[in-house]
Amino acid sequence: MRVLAAMSGGVDSAVAAARAVDAGHEVVGVHLALSANPGTLRTGSRGCCSKEDSGDARRAADVLGIPFYVWDFADRFKEDVIDDFVAAYAAGETPNPCLRCNEKIKFAALADRAVALGFDAVVTGHYARLEDGVLRRAVDADKDQSYVLAVLTPEQLSRAMFPVGDTPKPQIREEAAERGLAVANKPDSHDICFIPSGDTQAFLGAKIGIRPGAVLDADGTKLADHEGVHGFTIGQRKGLGLPGPAADGKPRYVTDIDPDSGVVRVGSAKDLEVWTVLAERAIWTSGEIPAGPIECVAQVRAHGGTAAAVAEAVDGGLVVRLREPLTGVARGQAVVLYRVDAAGDEVLGSGTISGTEREPHPSELLAESGR
Repeated sequence: MRVLAAMSGGVDSAVAAARAVDAGHEVVGVHLALSANPGTLRTGSRGCCSKEDSGDARRAADVLGIPFYVWDFADRFKEDVIDDFVAAYAAGETPNPCLRCNEKIKFAALADRAVALGFDAVVTGHYARLEDGVLRRAVDADKDQSYVLAVLTPEQLSRAMFPVGDTPKPQIREEAAERGLAVANKPDSHDICFIPSGDTQAFLGAKIGIRPGAVLDADGTKLADHEGVHGFTIGQRKGLGLPGPAADGKPRYVTDIDPDSGVVRVGSAKDLEVWTVLAERAIWTSGEIPAGPIECVAQVRAHGGTAAAVAEAVDGGLVVRLREPLTGVARGQAVVLYRVDAAGDEVLGSGTISGTEREPHPSELLAESGR
């Protein structure tokens, strides 16, 4: 096959491209220019897609002996990822920009251009596995990225390749060193790629401005003022601007955000517990919508936040009833469903969290469901 290798400048995408070459594919490397000011996008291990990363990707392509290009997707990235990120926070949500980048950039804009140019698939360094069109967790649980890929449609998955998902990260670094790739020991990027400072609140404040509001406790008592709901997320404990803990000495957490009134509510850890997750824009990775309730494992954050659940497709969205409560469930994040079986690693689908319910369910709603 003729495949396009998305090369970020990191070790994972370099080894993914190398494995595609080893598999006999005709491989072309491409680095995505995602910023109008790429020189500002890396500070040590923070950020990505900088001029430094572009150079690292080019050198890796030279070692592999494959053609290499830089494609400018800065405008699309700003519109579909950065602007979406800012708008979501302004609406009191907590978005996942990596998930949105996969959905809108790497497996939509990039893949569409690749197909138009005659490529059969896009190769990336994501830690996930594709087996006969089925998306599964990576072998390396600590690096698994199936959560941020669960927004992909069957069509998008059909033109994707994840060559490193079957290998633990330490072995990927060893392989890179053996291949003579200079990125073998390059630090992993972390935090949000377009906020290399790591100061998300300052970034959002500069974009959104001051929108004053109040921090209230569960009884409606005003505890503090704030400059905008974009400075908060569900489950947040620190940086609340409060003089101290609750009267009982226990910490307070953000339990609710109302972007219209500007009210941020805080409460106890118990107040964070939710038993039902409501989601919109359901995507089923198989392309088939389940006819009834299904047993699954629900995951509500990129790392952690899992519980056994019964999920049902409703009006293009999802109702996910949990068998045990989860905390820190925020609107704008994704809920991803995994199959319940011996492996437990198959992605069934996902939805964007639009709301939660905190009351436990009547037992009959959680009766054994079909699969």
